[in-house]
Amino acid sequence: MISESQAQSVSAVPADGERKILYYRNPMGLPDTSPVPKKDSMGMDYIPVYADDKPDDSGAVVVSPARIQTLGVKTAEAELRAVDAAVRASGRIELDERRQVVVAPRFEGWIERLHVNAVGDPVKKGQPLFTAYSPELQSTGEELRIAERLASQSESQDPVASESARRLAEATRARLRNLQVAGQAGARQVFHAPASGVVLEKEAIEGGRFMPGDALFRIADLSKVWIIADVYEQDLARVQVGQTAQVALEAYPGRSFAARVDYLYPTLDAATRSTRVRLAMDNTEGLLRPGMFAQIALATGDATPKVTVPTSAIIDDGERRVVLLALAEGRFKPQAVKLGQRGRDVVEVLDGVAAGDRVVVSANFLIDSESQLKAALSNLVEPDAGEQPQASPTRYEAQGTFDALDAEAGNVTMTHGEIPALQWPAMTMDFMIADPALVKSIAPGSPVRFVFEAGEPGEYIVTGIEPVAGVAPSPAATAAGHGGH
Repeated sequence: MISESQAQSVSAVPADGERKILYYRNPMGLPDTSPVPKKDSMGMDYIPVYADDKPDDSGAVVVSPARIQTLGVKTAEAELRAVDAAVRASGRIELDERRQVVVAPRFEGWIERLHVNAVGDPVKKGQPLFTAYSPELQSTGEELRIAERLASQSESQDPVASESARRLAEATRARLRNLQVAGQAGARQVFHAPASGVVLEKEAIEGGRFMPGDALFRIADLSKVWIIADVYEQDLARVQVGQTAQVALEAYPGRSFAARVDYLYPTLDAATRSTRVRLAMDNTEGLLRPGMFAQIALATGDATPKVTVPTSAIIDDGERRVVLLALAEGRFKPQAVKLGQRGRDVVEVLDGVAAGDRVVVSANFLIDSESQLKAALSNLVEPDAGEQPQASPTRYEAQGTFDALDAEAGNVTMTHGEIPALQWPAMTMDFMIADPALVKSIAPGSPVRFVFEAGEPGEYIVTGIEPVAGVAPSPAATAAGHGGH
Protein backbone atom coordinates (compact mmCIF):
# COMPACT_ATOMS: atom_id res chain seq x y z
CA MET A 1 0.00 0.00 0.00
CA ILE A 2 1.50 3.34 -1.07
CA SER A 3 1.66 6.44 1.10
CA GLU A 4 -0.08 9.72 0.30
CA SER A 5 3.22 11.35 -0.76
CA GLN A 6 3.92 8.40 -3.04
CA ALA A 7 0.42 8.72 -4.53
CA GLN A 8 1.04 12.41 -5.15
CA SER A 9 4.25 11.58 -6.90
CA VAL A 10 2.52 8.97 -9.06
CA SER A 11 -0.30 11.37 -10.00
CA ALA A 12 2.19 14.05 -10.95
CA VAL A 13 4.15 11.81 -13.32
CA PRO A 14 2.03 11.23 -16.45
CA ALA A 15 2.24 8.16 -18.60
CA ASP A 16 3.13 8.60 -22.21
CA GLY A 17 0.45 10.64 -24.01
CA GLU A 18 -1.44 11.49 -20.78
CA ARG A 19 -2.05 14.97 -19.36
CA LYS A 20 -0.24 15.86 -16.15
CA ILE A 21 -2.53 16.10 -13.11
CA LEU A 22 -1.45 18.70 -10.55
CA TYR A 23 -4.07 17.89 -7.89
CA TYR A 24 -7.82 17.33 -7.39
CA ARG A 25 -10.22 20.09 -6.30
CA ASN A 26 -13.55 20.06 -4.49
CA PRO A 27 -16.43 19.84 -7.04
CA MET A 28 -18.52 22.40 -5.11
CA GLY A 29 -15.79 25.04 -5.05
CA LEU A 30 -14.83 24.56 -1.41
CA PRO A 31 -11.19 25.46 -0.56
CA ASP A 32 -10.23 21.82 -0.39
CA THR A 33 -7.79 19.97 -2.63
CA SER A 34 -6.39 16.49 -2.63
CA PRO A 35 -3.26 14.96 -4.16
CA VAL A 36 -5.19 11.74 -4.91
CA PRO A 37 -8.69 11.00 -6.27
CA LYS A 38 -11.45 11.12 -3.63
CA LYS A 39 -15.16 11.85 -3.18
CA ASP A 40 -16.95 14.59 -1.26
CA SER A 41 -19.65 14.04 1.36
CA MET A 42 -22.29 13.75 -1.39
CA GLY A 43 -20.37 11.11 -3.27
CA MET A 44 -19.24 13.47 -6.06
CA ASP A 45 -15.77 12.87 -7.47
CA TYR A 46 -13.12 15.52 -6.92
CA ILE A 47 -12.18 17.20 -10.20
CA PRO A 48 -8.65 16.83 -11.58
CA VAL A 49 -6.69 20.01 -12.29
CA TYR A 50 -4.31 19.53 -15.20
CA ALA A 51 -1.09 21.39 -15.84
CA ASP A 52 -2.39 22.60 -19.20
CA ASP A 53 -5.66 23.90 -17.71
CA LYS A 54 -4.05 27.19 -16.75
CA PRO A 55 -4.81 30.19 -18.99
CA ASP A 56 -1.88 31.25 -21.13
CA ASP A 57 -0.15 34.61 -20.87
CA SER A 58 -2.69 36.24 -23.19
CA GLY A 59 -5.60 35.26 -20.92
CA ALA A 60 -6.98 32.75 -23.43
CA VAL A 61 -8.54 29.50 -22.33
CA VAL A 62 -8.31 26.25 -24.28
CA VAL A 63 -11.52 24.26 -24.76
CA SER A 64 -11.38 20.79 -26.25
CA PRO A 65 -13.40 20.01 -29.40
CA ALA A 66 -15.55 17.60 -27.39
CA ARG A 67 -16.32 20.32 -24.83
CA ILE A 68 -17.09 22.83 -27.59
CA GLN A 69 -19.63 20.41 -29.02
CA THR A 70 -21.11 19.66 -25.60
CA LEU A 71 -21.54 23.34 -24.78
CA GLY A 72 -23.06 24.09 -28.19
CA VAL A 73 -20.59 26.88 -28.92
CA LYS A 74 -21.52 29.07 -31.88
CA THR A 75 -19.51 31.96 -33.31
CA ALA A 76 -20.21 34.91 -35.58
CA GLU A 77 -18.05 37.44 -37.38
CA ALA A 78 -17.85 41.08 -36.37
CA GLU A 79 -18.92 43.02 -39.42
CA LEU A 80 -19.39 46.53 -40.76
CA ARG A 81 -23.08 47.37 -41.02
CA ALA A 82 -25.56 50.10 -40.24
CA VAL A 83 -27.06 49.91 -36.76
CA ASP A 84 -30.83 49.93 -36.55
CA ALA A 85 -30.84 52.23 -33.53
CA ALA A 86 -34.54 53.05 -33.60
CA VAL A 87 -36.08 54.03 -30.28
CA ARG A 88 -38.79 51.48 -29.54
CA ALA A 89 -41.68 52.04 -27.18
CA SER A 90 -45.11 50.71 -26.35
CA GLY A 91 -48.16 52.92 -26.49
CA ARG A 92 -51.92 53.08 -26.83
CA ILE A 93 -54.25 54.83 -29.24
CA GLU A 94 -56.29 57.63 -27.70
CA LEU A 95 -58.74 60.28 -28.87
CA ASP A 96 -57.41 63.58 -30.15
CA GLU A 97 -58.60 65.81 -27.31
CA ARG A 98 -58.81 68.78 -29.69
CA ARG A 99 -61.43 66.99 -31.84
CA GLN A 100 -64.11 66.34 -29.22
CA VAL A 101 -67.32 68.31 -28.59
CA VAL A 102 -70.24 67.93 -26.21
CA VAL A 103 -73.83 69.01 -26.76
CA ALA A 104 -75.02 70.52 -23.46
CA PRO A 105 -78.10 72.84 -23.58
CA ARG A 106 -77.92 75.99 -21.48
CA PHE A 107 -81.55 75.88 -20.46
CA GLU A 108 -84.06 73.49 -18.91
CA GLY A 109 -86.33 71.44 -21.12
CA TRP A 110 -87.66 68.11 -22.35
CA ILE A 111 -86.58 66.01 -25.33
CA GLU A 112 -89.55 65.57 -27.64
CA ARG A 113 -87.82 63.67 -30.43
CA LEU A 114 -84.41 62.06 -30.99
CA HIS A 115 -82.94 62.18 -34.51
CA VAL A 116 -79.72 60.29 -33.54
CA ASN A 117 -80.50 57.29 -31.37
CA ALA A 118 -77.34 55.23 -30.68
CA VAL A 119 -73.74 55.42 -29.56
CA GLY A 120 -71.40 54.83 -32.50
CA ASP A 121 -73.65 56.53 -35.06
CA PRO A 122 -71.71 58.78 -37.44
CA VAL A 123 -72.95 62.37 -37.72
CA LYS A 124 -72.23 65.29 -40.02
CA LYS A 125 -71.81 68.89 -38.94
CA GLY A 126 -75.24 70.57 -38.91
CA GLN A 127 -77.18 67.28 -38.76
CA PRO A 128 -80.22 67.39 -36.40
CA LEU A 129 -79.65 65.56 -33.12
CA PHE A 130 -82.87 66.12 -31.20
CA THR A 131 -85.89 68.43 -30.84
CA ALA A 132 -86.49 69.97 -27.40
CA TYR A 133 -89.35 71.81 -25.71
CA SER A 134 -88.54 74.54 -23.16
CA PRO A 135 -90.98 76.84 -21.32
CA GLU A 136 -88.05 79.20 -20.74
CA LEU A 137 -87.48 79.55 -24.48
CA GLN A 138 -91.19 80.01 -25.05
CA SER A 139 -91.40 82.96 -22.63
CA THR A 140 -88.19 84.46 -24.02
CA GLY A 141 -89.55 84.18 -27.56
CA GLU A 142 -92.81 85.87 -26.56
CA GLU A 143 -90.84 88.65 -24.87
CA LEU A 144 -88.88 89.23 -28.08
CA ARG A 145 -91.98 89.39 -30.25
CA ILE A 146 -93.70 91.87 -27.90
CA ALA A 147 -90.63 94.11 -27.78
CA GLU A 148 -90.33 94.12 -31.57
CA ARG A 149 -94.03 94.96 -31.99
CA LEU A 150 -93.86 97.85 -29.47
CA ALA A 151 -90.77 99.24 -31.16
CA SER A 152 -92.54 99.22 -34.51
CA GLN A 153 -95.88 100.65 -33.34
CA SER A 154 -94.48 103.51 -31.23
CA GLU A 155 -91.81 104.61 -33.65
CA SER A 156 -93.84 107.57 -35.00
CA GLN A 157 -95.85 108.45 -31.88
CA ASP A 158 -93.36 108.00 -29.04
CA PRO A 159 -89.69 107.82 -30.13
CA VAL A 160 -88.51 107.32 -26.53
CA ALA A 161 -90.77 104.30 -25.98
CA SER A 162 -89.76 102.92 -29.37
CA GLU A 163 -86.08 103.17 -28.47
CA SER A 164 -86.66 101.42 -25.15
CA ALA A 165 -88.54 98.62 -26.91
CA ARG A 166 -85.70 98.20 -29.41
CA ARG A 167 -83.19 97.92 -26.58
CA LEU A 168 -85.35 95.30 -24.87
CA ALA A 169 -85.58 93.35 -28.12
CA GLU A 170 -81.82 93.47 -28.59
CA ALA A 171 -81.23 92.29 -25.02
CA THR A 172 -83.62 89.40 -25.61
CA ARG A 173 -81.80 88.41 -28.81
CA ALA A 174 -78.49 88.49 -26.89
CA ARG A 175 -80.01 86.17 -24.29
CA LEU A 176 -81.07 83.75 -27.05
CA ARG A 177 -77.56 83.89 -28.52
CA ASN A 178 -76.10 83.06 -25.11
CA LEU A 179 -78.51 80.14 -24.89
CA GLN A 180 -77.17 79.08 -28.33
CA VAL A 181 -80.62 79.13 -29.94
CA ALA A 182 -80.33 82.37 -31.90
CA GLY A 183 -82.76 82.39 -34.78
CA GLN A 184 -85.14 79.98 -33.03
CA ALA A 185 -87.42 81.95 -30.74
CA GLY A 186 -90.16 79.37 -30.42
CA ALA A 187 -90.86 76.91 -27.60
CA ARG A 188 -89.44 74.02 -29.63
CA GLN A 189 -85.81 74.02 -30.70
CA VAL A 190 -83.86 71.65 -32.94
CA PHE A 191 -80.29 70.99 -31.84
CA HIS A 192 -77.73 70.26 -34.55
CA ALA A 193 -74.33 68.52 -34.45
CA PRO A 194 -71.60 71.15 -33.96
CA ALA A 195 -68.98 68.97 -35.71
CA SER A 196 -68.67 65.83 -37.81
CA GLY A 197 -67.64 62.64 -36.07
CA VAL A 198 -68.93 59.63 -34.16
CA VAL A 199 -71.25 59.63 -31.16
CA LEU A 200 -69.20 58.35 -28.22
CA GLU A 201 -71.73 59.05 -25.45
CA LYS A 202 -75.50 59.63 -25.53
CA GLU A 203 -77.37 60.58 -22.39
CA ALA A 204 -80.38 61.92 -24.28
CA ILE A 205 -83.58 59.84 -24.00
CA GLU A 206 -86.74 60.69 -25.86
CA GLY A 207 -89.23 62.19 -23.41
CA GLY A 208 -86.54 62.80 -20.81
CA ARG A 209 -85.95 66.03 -18.95
CA PHE A 210 -82.62 67.82 -19.00
CA MET A 211 -81.19 70.61 -16.89
CA PRO A 212 -78.82 73.42 -17.93
CA GLY A 213 -75.32 72.03 -18.54
CA ASP A 214 -76.30 68.37 -18.92
CA ALA A 215 -74.05 66.73 -21.56
CA LEU A 216 -76.57 64.95 -23.79
CA PHE A 217 -74.14 63.97 -26.57
CA ARG A 218 -70.35 63.62 -26.86
CA ILE A 219 -69.02 63.56 -30.40
CA ALA A 220 -65.44 62.90 -31.49
CA ASP A 221 -63.78 63.24 -34.87
CA LEU A 222 -61.72 60.04 -35.33
CA SER A 223 -60.15 61.01 -38.65
CA LYS A 224 -57.02 61.81 -36.62
CA VAL A 225 -55.96 60.09 -33.39
CA TRP A 226 -53.17 60.27 -30.85
CA ILE A 227 -50.75 57.61 -29.67
CA ILE A 228 -49.48 58.06 -26.13
CA ALA A 229 -46.20 56.15 -25.74
CA ASP A 230 -43.81 55.74 -22.82
CA VAL A 231 -40.17 56.41 -23.72
CA TYR A 232 -37.44 55.50 -21.25
CA GLU A 233 -35.23 58.19 -19.79
CA GLN A 234 -32.05 57.03 -21.54
CA ASP A 235 -33.73 57.39 -24.96
CA LEU A 236 -35.18 60.89 -24.51
CA ALA A 237 -32.20 62.65 -26.09
CA ARG A 238 -32.95 60.84 -29.36
CA VAL A 239 -36.61 61.89 -29.52
CA GLN A 240 -37.59 65.21 -31.11
CA VAL A 241 -40.87 66.89 -32.03
CA GLY A 242 -41.60 66.32 -35.72
CA GLN A 243 -39.73 63.00 -35.81
CA THR A 244 -41.33 60.28 -37.94
CA ALA A 245 -42.27 56.88 -36.55
CA GLN A 246 -43.60 53.54 -37.71
CA VAL A 247 -46.47 51.98 -35.79
CA ALA A 248 -47.39 48.29 -35.64
CA LEU A 249 -50.71 47.04 -34.28
CA GLU A 250 -51.61 43.53 -33.20
CA ALA A 251 -54.95 43.89 -34.99
CA TYR A 252 -53.20 44.31 -38.36
CA PRO A 253 -50.11 42.06 -38.39
CA GLY A 254 -47.63 42.75 -41.15
CA ARG A 255 -48.91 46.26 -41.72
CA SER A 256 -47.15 49.47 -40.71
CA PHE A 257 -48.71 52.89 -40.10
CA ALA A 258 -46.99 56.27 -40.23
CA ALA A 259 -47.04 58.70 -37.30
CA ARG A 260 -45.25 61.87 -36.21
CA VAL A 261 -44.04 63.01 -32.79
CA ASP A 262 -46.36 65.84 -31.78
CA TYR A 263 -45.43 66.59 -28.17
CA LEU A 264 -43.08 65.50 -25.37
CA TYR A 265 -44.72 65.78 -21.97
CA PRO A 266 -42.74 67.86 -19.44
CA THR A 267 -42.72 65.36 -16.56
CA LEU A 268 -41.09 61.97 -15.93
CA ASP A 269 -42.62 59.01 -14.09
CA ALA A 270 -40.20 58.31 -11.23
CA ALA A 271 -41.43 54.72 -10.84
CA THR A 272 -40.88 53.62 -14.46
CA ARG A 273 -38.19 56.20 -15.39
CA SER A 274 -40.14 57.04 -18.54
CA THR A 275 -41.75 60.08 -20.14
CA ARG A 276 -44.97 60.17 -22.11
CA VAL A 277 -44.65 61.11 -25.77
CA ARG A 278 -47.62 62.04 -27.96
CA LEU A 279 -47.71 61.08 -31.63
CA ALA A 280 -50.27 62.27 -34.18
CA MET A 281 -51.64 59.80 -36.69
CA ASP A 282 -54.11 59.91 -39.61
CA ASN A 283 -57.09 57.57 -39.40
CA THR A 284 -58.91 58.28 -42.63
CA GLU A 285 -59.62 54.55 -43.09
CA GLY A 286 -61.19 54.30 -39.65
CA LEU A 287 -59.07 51.27 -38.71
CA LEU A 288 -57.58 52.76 -35.56
CA ARG A 289 -59.72 52.50 -32.45
CA PRO A 290 -58.99 54.25 -29.16
CA GLY A 291 -57.69 51.75 -26.62
CA MET A 292 -55.65 49.66 -29.07
CA PHE A 293 -52.07 48.84 -28.06
CA ALA A 294 -49.32 49.90 -30.44
CA GLN A 295 -45.60 49.25 -30.88
CA ILE A 296 -43.71 52.35 -32.02
CA ALA A 297 -40.30 52.58 -33.70
CA LEU A 298 -38.88 56.10 -33.87
CA ALA A 299 -36.34 56.53 -36.66
CA THR A 300 -32.96 57.70 -35.28
CA GLY A 301 -29.27 57.35 -36.05
CA ASP A 302 -27.61 57.26 -39.46
CA ALA A 303 -26.80 54.71 -42.14
CA THR A 304 -23.00 54.89 -41.68
CA PRO A 305 -21.53 51.35 -41.40
CA LYS A 306 -20.07 50.57 -37.99
CA VAL A 307 -18.27 47.59 -36.46
CA THR A 308 -21.01 45.46 -34.93
CA VAL A 309 -21.40 42.13 -33.16
CA PRO A 310 -24.62 40.24 -32.33
CA THR A 311 -26.20 41.35 -29.06
CA SER A 312 -25.87 37.82 -27.67
CA ALA A 313 -22.06 38.09 -27.91
CA ILE A 314 -21.91 40.70 -25.13
CA ILE A 315 -21.29 39.52 -21.57
CA ASP A 316 -22.31 42.30 -19.17
CA ASP A 317 -22.12 41.54 -15.45
CA GLY A 318 -22.56 45.15 -14.34
CA GLU A 319 -18.84 45.74 -13.85
CA ARG A 320 -17.43 44.84 -17.24
CA ARG A 321 -18.52 44.32 -20.83
CA VAL A 322 -16.59 41.65 -22.69
CA VAL A 323 -16.82 39.40 -25.71
CA LEU A 324 -15.08 36.07 -26.21
CA LEU A 325 -12.79 36.11 -29.22
CA ALA A 326 -12.63 32.74 -30.97
CA LEU A 327 -8.96 32.09 -31.72
CA ALA A 328 -7.37 29.13 -33.46
CA GLU A 329 -7.13 25.59 -32.07
CA GLY A 330 -10.06 25.87 -29.66
CA ARG A 331 -8.70 28.90 -27.81
CA PHE A 332 -11.03 31.62 -26.52
CA LYS A 333 -9.90 34.94 -25.16
CA PRO A 334 -12.04 37.35 -23.07
CA GLN A 335 -11.80 40.82 -24.62
CA ALA A 336 -13.07 43.99 -22.94
CA VAL A 337 -15.10 46.18 -25.30
CA LYS A 338 -16.52 49.67 -25.38
CA LEU A 339 -20.05 49.75 -26.76
CA GLY A 340 -21.89 52.38 -28.80
CA GLN A 341 -25.40 52.34 -30.24
CA ARG A 342 -27.59 49.33 -29.62
CA GLY A 343 -29.71 48.03 -32.48
CA ARG A 344 -32.42 45.44 -32.62
CA ASP A 345 -30.10 42.46 -33.13
CA VAL A 346 -26.60 43.96 -33.06
CA VAL A 347 -24.59 46.40 -30.99
CA GLU A 348 -21.88 48.81 -32.12
CA VAL A 349 -18.37 48.15 -30.76
CA LEU A 350 -16.30 51.31 -30.45
CA ASP A 351 -13.15 49.63 -29.16
CA GLY A 352 -11.87 46.10 -28.56
CA VAL A 353 -13.05 44.27 -31.69
CA ALA A 354 -12.26 44.79 -35.37
CA ALA A 355 -14.28 43.80 -38.41
CA GLY A 356 -13.55 40.19 -39.28
CA ASP A 357 -12.89 39.01 -35.73
CA ARG A 358 -14.92 35.97 -34.70
CA VAL A 359 -16.82 36.17 -31.42
CA VAL A 360 -18.78 33.59 -29.44
CA VAL A 361 -22.54 34.13 -29.56
CA SER A 362 -23.76 30.96 -27.84
CA ALA A 363 -22.51 29.39 -24.59
CA ASN A 364 -20.24 32.40 -24.13
CA PHE A 365 -21.33 32.82 -20.51
CA LEU A 366 -20.27 29.24 -19.74
CA ILE A 367 -16.88 29.62 -21.42
CA ASP A 368 -16.30 32.93 -19.64
CA SER A 369 -17.17 31.33 -16.30
CA GLU A 370 -14.78 28.46 -17.05
CA SER A 371 -12.08 30.96 -18.00
CA GLN A 372 -12.52 32.80 -14.70
CA LEU A 373 -12.57 29.52 -12.80
CA LYS A 374 -9.31 28.33 -14.36
CA ALA A 375 -7.72 31.72 -13.73
CA ALA A 376 -8.71 31.38 -10.07
CA LEU A 377 -7.40 27.82 -9.91
CA SER A 378 -4.08 28.92 -11.36
CA ASN A 379 -3.62 31.06 -8.24
CA LEU A 380 -4.18 28.17 -5.86
CA VAL A 381 -1.10 26.95 -4.04
CA GLU A 382 -0.18 23.30 -3.72
CA PRO A 383 -1.84 21.55 -0.77
CA ASP A 384 1.41 21.36 1.20
CA ALA A 385 2.40 25.01 0.72
CA GLY A 386 1.06 26.01 4.11
CA GLU A 387 -1.52 28.50 2.82
CA GLN A 388 -5.20 27.73 2.51
CA PRO A 389 -6.30 28.30 -1.11
CA GLN A 390 -9.11 30.77 -1.65
CA ALA A 391 -11.70 30.44 -4.41
CA SER A 392 -12.57 33.62 -6.32
CA PRO A 393 -16.28 34.47 -6.72
CA THR A 394 -17.53 33.57 -10.21
CA ARG A 395 -20.84 33.52 -12.06
CA TYR A 396 -22.43 30.63 -13.91
CA GLU A 397 -25.40 30.11 -16.21
CA ALA A 398 -27.60 27.02 -16.31
CA GLN A 399 -31.00 25.68 -17.32
CA GLY A 400 -33.33 23.45 -15.37
CA THR A 401 -36.56 23.47 -13.40
CA PHE A 402 -37.64 25.76 -10.56
CA ASP A 403 -38.98 23.41 -7.86
CA ALA A 404 -39.74 25.47 -4.75
CA LEU A 405 -39.05 28.66 -2.80
CA ASP A 406 -38.33 28.79 0.92
CA ALA A 407 -38.73 32.53 1.50
CA GLU A 408 -38.03 32.27 5.22
CA ALA A 409 -34.71 30.51 4.66
CA GLY A 410 -33.92 32.62 1.60
CA ASN A 411 -33.23 29.73 -0.75
CA VAL A 412 -34.73 27.96 -3.75
CA THR A 413 -34.67 24.33 -4.84
CA MET A 414 -33.61 23.83 -8.45
CA THR A 415 -33.26 20.76 -10.65
CA HIS A 416 -30.57 21.53 -13.23
CA GLY A 417 -28.73 19.74 -15.99
CA GLU A 418 -25.00 19.35 -16.26
CA ILE A 419 -22.92 22.46 -15.55
CA PRO A 420 -19.65 21.89 -17.46
CA ALA A 421 -17.93 24.97 -16.02
CA LEU A 422 -18.08 23.37 -12.56
CA GLN A 423 -18.09 19.78 -13.84
CA TRP A 424 -21.36 19.21 -11.97
CA PRO A 425 -23.67 16.42 -13.07
CA ALA A 426 -27.44 16.90 -13.36
CA MET A 427 -28.94 17.09 -9.88
CA THR A 428 -31.45 18.72 -7.55
CA MET A 429 -29.98 21.13 -5.02
CA ASP A 430 -30.70 24.20 -2.93
CA PHE A 431 -29.38 27.63 -3.87
CA MET A 432 -29.55 30.84 -1.91
CA ILE A 433 -31.49 33.55 -3.74
CA ALA A 434 -30.50 37.21 -3.87
CA ASP A 435 -34.13 38.39 -3.88
CA PRO A 436 -37.25 36.18 -3.48
CA ALA A 437 -39.06 38.57 -5.86
CA LEU A 438 -37.04 37.04 -8.70
CA VAL A 439 -39.34 33.97 -8.64
CA LYS A 440 -42.55 35.75 -7.65
CA SER A 441 -44.17 35.17 -11.06
CA ILE A 442 -42.65 31.72 -11.75
CA ALA A 443 -44.73 28.67 -10.90
CA PRO A 444 -43.03 25.61 -9.35
CA GLY A 445 -42.18 23.06 -12.01
CA SER A 446 -41.51 25.72 -14.68
CA PRO A 447 -38.49 25.33 -16.98
CA VAL A 448 -36.11 28.23 -16.32
CA ARG A 449 -32.77 29.70 -17.27
CA PHE A 450 -30.82 31.08 -14.30
CA VAL A 451 -27.53 32.71 -13.32
CA PHE A 452 -25.84 32.08 -10.00
CA GLU A 453 -22.70 33.28 -8.24
CA ALA A 454 -20.19 31.59 -5.99
CA GLY A 455 -20.39 33.16 -2.57
CA GLU A 456 -18.83 31.81 0.59
CA PRO A 457 -17.20 28.37 0.23
CA GLY A 458 -19.86 25.87 -0.75
CA GLU A 459 -22.49 28.62 -1.13
CA TYR A 460 -24.12 29.50 -4.47
CA ILE A 461 -26.52 32.40 -4.91
CA VAL A 462 -29.11 32.77 -7.70
CA THR A 463 -28.93 36.37 -8.97
CA GLY A 464 -31.12 36.11 -12.06
CA ILE A 465 -33.83 33.76 -13.29
CA GLU A 466 -36.33 33.76 -16.14
CA PRO A 467 -38.85 31.20 -17.46
CA VAL A 468 -38.12 29.41 -20.72
CA ALA A 469 -41.40 29.31 -22.64
CA GLY A 470 -42.35 26.12 -24.40
CA VAL A 471 -39.42 24.11 -23.05
CA ALA A 472 -39.93 21.01 -20.95
CA PRO A 473 -37.44 20.10 -18.21
CA SER A 474 -34.49 18.21 -19.65
CA PRO A 475 -34.47 14.43 -19.06
CA ALA A 476 -31.03 14.78 -17.48
CA ALA A 477 -32.32 17.34 -15.01
CA THR A 478 -35.46 15.45 -14.08
CA ALA A 479 -33.48 12.22 -13.69
CA ALA A 480 -30.91 13.79 -11.36
CA GLY A 481 -30.24 11.59 -8.45
CA HIS A 482 -28.45 13.92 -6.01
CA GLY A 483 -30.37 15.55 -3.21
CA GLY A 484 -30.32 19.29 -2.35
CA HIS A 485 -27.71 20.64 -0.05
